[in-house]
Amino acid sequence: MNQTTSPKRALSGPLADQVFGVLAKAAALLTMGLLAAILLSLAISAWPAIHKYGFSFLTSTVWDPVQEDFGGLVMIYGTVATSLIALLIAVPVSFGIALFLTELSPAWLKRPLGTAIELLAAVPSIVYGMWGLLVFGPVLATYVQIPLQSAFNGVPYLGAFVSGPPVGIGILSAGIILAIMIIPFISAVMRDVFEVTPPLLKESAYGLGATTWEVVSRVVLPYTKTGVIGGIMLGLGRAIGETMAVTFVIGNFNQLDSLSLFQAANSITSALANEFAEAGEGLHQAALMYLGLVLFFITFVILSLSKILLAQLRKGEGTKT
Repeated sequence: MNQTTSPKRALSGPLADQVFGVLAKAAALLTMGLLAAILLSLAISAWPAIHKYGFSFLTSTVWDPVQEDFGGLVMIYGTVATSLIALLIAVPVSFGIALFLTELSPAWLKRPLGTAIELLAAVPSIVYGMWGLLVFGPVLATYVQIPLQSAFNGVPYLGAFVSGPPVGIGILSAGIILAIMIIPFISAVMRDVFEVTPPLLKESAYGLGATTWEVVSRVVLPYTKTGVIGGIMLGLGRAIGETMAVTFVIGNFNQLDSLSLFQAANSITSALANEFAEAGEGLHQAALMYLGLVLFFITFVILSLSKILLAQLRKGEGTKT
């Protein structure tokens, strides 16, 4: 009597495990290869600027394509400043949203509110940029910048931080727009990781008389800290790499006259979007590629710092505070 091999049996066994292992390894190696290829191509394209300017490119504020004199400090400062402003706004708001949806919201409100917040992630970035330029910018200038300038007029340091023409575009405007854009990502991740906390742990804390904040701070956050930090890093990566929305509202000004929050500035992504198509072959194009390499390095540093932070948190687990 002939026995036929069933499809399920053919897809199992040592051979299937070997094929799966080879495919998984190939996918990992392909990802690493693509990453190395991107880094190598950026370094080769940026080499003329690297050879001419070296590390002084990172400290120079001059950007003059006519004289072929380039420095990336203005763009680097704009990228870091807008991303930090976005995080300072988005992280507390996202935490509050996730906390409300998982611990405080009535059942009938959870789904529509969560869906509404997630819909913000579906809005194209160019729409955020147009809204920021035409609607939010004038509101920021009229109801925030002008009153702040009147209040801090003549005050040392504080007056300098709110100086600038009241046009509603600049570093603060770009940071707020970025915060609105990354809130859906961070809040969605936080909400998901909060929900995986075992209900028994939370119910035990409530049974011992803990308040909602004590349950969140002493039970939920310690249990989900890895996911929370991962969500914050996801939002930071989104903020650093955003192009069109920042291009509309940051001002695209390649000089660093002051450290005012309302000062028009530039970022790496907006500089690449505005100038790469018109940049001729040579030092201008190489300087733009150098900016791309710097952006790659900034992202790598942030990722490395997050890994170090997670490692330190894991090392501190089980110790008394």
